[in-house]
Amino acid sequence: MVSEHMVKLGMNRNIMREIFEHGKRRAKVVGAGNVLDFSLGNPSVPPPAKVNDTIRAVLDGPLHDSVHAYTSAPGDQGCRDAIAASLTHRFGVFCTGDELYLTVGAAAALCCCLFGLHTPGDEFIVIVPYFTEYRVFIESAGAKAVEVPAAPGTFDLDLAAIEAAIGPNTKGILINSPNNPAGVVYPAATIRGLADLLRRKSSEFGNPIYLISDEPYREVVYDGVEVPWLPAYYENTLVCYSYSKCLSLPGERIGYVLVPQSAEDWARVYAAVAGAGRGIGYINAPSLFQHVAAACDGLTADLSVYETNRNRLYRGLTEMGYTCVKPDGTFYLIFQAPDLDSMAFSKRAMKYDLLVAPTDTFGCPGYLRVAFCVDTGRVEKALPVFRRLAQEYGLCK
Repeated sequence: MVSEHMVKLGMNRNIMREIFEHGKRRAKVVGAGNVLDFSLGNPSVPPPAKVNDTIRAVLDGPLHDSVHAYTSAPGDQGCRDAIAASLTHRFGVFCTGDELYLTVGAAAALCCCLFGLHTPGDEFIVIVPYFTEYRVFIESAGAKAVEVPAAPGTFDLDLAAIEAAIGPNTKGILINSPNNPAGVVYPAATIRGLADLLRRKSSEFGNPIYLISDEPYREVVYDGVEVPWLPAYYENTLVCYSYSKCLSLPGERIGYVLVPQSAEDWARVYAAVAGAGRGIGYINAPSLFQHVAAACDGLTADLSVYETNRNRLYRGLTEMGYTCVKPDGTFYLIFQAPDLDSMAFSKRAMKYDLLVAPTDTFGCPGYLRVAFCVDTGRVEKALPVFRRLAQEYGLCK
């Protein structure tokens, strides 16, 4: 016998991956340039030059004999210290390398937190819309995912709805800002209100309620929008981060969990995160890219391409009559399916080799997500197809 839960996960793949694979098959028939694929958040711009410079320097430098060897389980101490110093400088909240646990990307960071914190009967709140794998991670850890819709229209946090969802079994709340798929950045006033709420509820139930912040898009923001540094607002915050998006390194799988010493019972919480990494096999993030992260923390790839694409898509789609959410960050834009049937719209778009992902598995039916981390030429080529679909749905002439 095998785990039926894992069989189900293996047989029912993420819908974005399914659409992406469909695009690869179509490319063999019509040519890659004729497939307008906006399915996956795969960064299209090259990494900053310092990434490759650092790789060469490490490979050719005094560490070349050990760079491919195991590091300490939480990560190389020098790398953790360097990242901590960068975070302290950037956000003005002192932290040390001993508060960092380097991971195989943000997915591993989230799993380390969820597996480490979970005890029988625990619940974790997720904000709709949410990254599709959150429920997978939470349920695989043995906990229950509790969905709370974001505020209608703005997609900001609905603090009243969150308060109503918090109960004696609430272990934590998982938020993602900038948000995938909506692109919304939760403002400081909202975060301040959430922190006050969590303190009050923690006191009421006699247990800390953890704020797990998933931040792979922290630097991918537009129009001068600032992303609040959550440990400055709430002491029981665990930050999960990945360098995949800001440095255009999705395939290298490098990130971290930050467990601030302000967290209640900090040493045990950090040990639980580290123990989870050991228990689920995530010990030792890729050694070479620990050094890349240490040298390049705070840098970004050229985000101007994404901003150009965002502006062109948002302006074009709204002019065609689509109802869109203008993203403050990420490289995603969501728009409402004209008849609220996102699956049908996605399938109809496929007939024109336009690939956009329905947001049903994000907990938010009725919308489509456009991953605009592509070259601007693809955006320009897609706009007439979007217009044709708008005409078919009666949005414009």
